[in-house]
Amino acid sequence: MKKLLTTSTFLIFGAIALMSQTPPPPPDNPSSGGGPVGGGAAIGSGIAILIAFGAGYGAKKIYDFRKRKLAE
Repeated sequence: MKKLLTTSTFLIFGAIALMSQTPPPPPDNPSSGGGPVGGGAAIGSGIAILIAFGAGYGAKKIYDFRKRKLAE
């Protein structure tokens, strides 16, 4: 029963969160030159952070594997 209640709660709150998304802003005036493609979303630094964390995680896995291999 606890599992069903937890699952139902997550599904209901997830549906509410999806329905509460704001509509997209109106398009720019074409005579003003418009904005950048993608609406100016700054995702470059986020991707760099994810790559750095992935590289660090992979390096730790390799380090742990070699450390365990030498201990055997």
